[in-house]
Amino acid sequence: MSQRSISRRSFLKVSALTGAAVAASKLDAQQRRTVSTPTTTKTMMGVPFEKYAKVRVGIIGLGERGISHVRDLLGIPGVEITALCDINPQAVEAAKQRIVAAGQAAPTLYTKDENDWKNLCKRGDLDLVYVVTPWNLHVPNSVAAMEGGAHVGVEVPAAMDLKGCWQLVEVSEKTRRHCMMIENCNYGRTEMMVLNMVQQGLFGTITHGEASYIHNLRTPWYLSKTNVGPWRRPMHTRLDGNLYPTHGLGPVCWYMGIHKGDRMVSLVSYSSPEASLSEFMPNALEASDPRRSEKYICGDMNTSIIKTALGRTIMLQHDVVTPRPYSRHNLIQGSKGCFADYPARIHIDGVTKGHRWDDDMKPWREKYDHSLWRELEEAARESGHGGMDYVMSYRLVQCMRQGITPDFNVYDAAAWSAPFPLSVASVRNDGQPQQFPDFTNGNWKG
Repeated sequence: MSQRSISRRSFLKVSALTGAAVAASKLDAQQRRTVSTPTTTKTMMGVPFEKYAKVRVGIIGLGERGISHVRDLLGIPGVEITALCDINPQAVEAAKQRIVAAGQAAPTLYTKDENDWKNLCKRGDLDLVYVVTPWNLHVPNSVAAMEGGAHVGVEVPAAMDLKGCWQLVEVSEKTRRHCMMIENCNYGRTEMMVLNMVQQGLFGTITHGEASYIHNLRTPWYLSKTNVGPWRRPMHTRLDGNLYPTHGLGPVCWYMGIHKGDRMVSLVSYSSPEASLSEFMPNALEASDPRRSEKYICGDMNTSIIKTALGRTIMLQHDVVTPRPYSRHNLIQGSKGCFADYPARIHIDGVTKGHRWDDDMKPWREKYDHSLWRELEEAARESGHGGMDYVMSYRLVQCMRQGITPDFNVYDAAAWSAPFPLSVASVRNDGQPQQFPDFTNGNWKG
């Protein structure tokens, strides 16, 4: 089987197919046919940025997340925000005023209509475009920005289907522009400390990881008519699987060196029954609210198991609807020890006594805290998500200004997003294994 495509398989024997299974099989086959062979094989792995004296940034999407990016970028040396786009003129104007107040020239605004982002991408004088729009726009926004000559930082997930993942890979390779999924959780202080520990061999041979996104979004997000509710909540009426895989998966992929000697090769996925949204939403809404009639199909908890080329395993979970404390889980297991988060705790063979966790992170942080966090702790203090947002954007701009290879690349963006469609297909087919495409065309081997 070609590394750049997935051959169609028969999921069920024809004699056993019911009407519902036939429909599912057709959908899976259609998805697989869209995974085309890219037109170029010139890799973007290991390709450094050209060196920038300053980084001219455009931002598409000025909701709460986009505004937070404006705030962080304004605090990074060498950044000029020169273009803003959103369908909400008031949001764009507020962002412009923030930029001017910071001492920069007023950016050009793109608010004419829902397609004005295309004009921002055509400018030709932007070095970096941040894509901070609803999921279905990530691929078209990113493609247009790369074709317009800019590198791209796209919010998570980078794509919702395998066709979109391949499109990002193909366009990045063709234009020689980097397309990086701006996964902030990789830059969390704890995650970067654990990465240091892994790279220094503290856990021995890495064999297993666990990653989750467990975050109750019912209130206020899914009740909101102006934030992400109008587009994110309806996903639960159409798809059943892991709809948001990257926050937990990204750090674990870094720990395991995915695309640096290993890659994810297959996934099996099951969902629990759906109950939480269907019970919660009607009671939280007024009797006349049309959302009371929505029918949800996405299981409350989705659990996937991923196998890598080296035989390692990753447990991946998704639950954004139950009344449960926030967790990204973030576990990495090796032959000499284990780290697990929420709460953070560690066990090292011969160091931690007995069958107990060490939950005092202070001495571990003093020894293994990442250099980026030692440098940026004060500057990141007021940034979102505990400072990880600032550290992420600072590091991206640093790579561009120094002319070095980015921490993320388009192959990471595609592979970390792929569990979205693969889990949906596996759940639909009663847990049947789904194959990850090799987006790197074999270059993951190093």
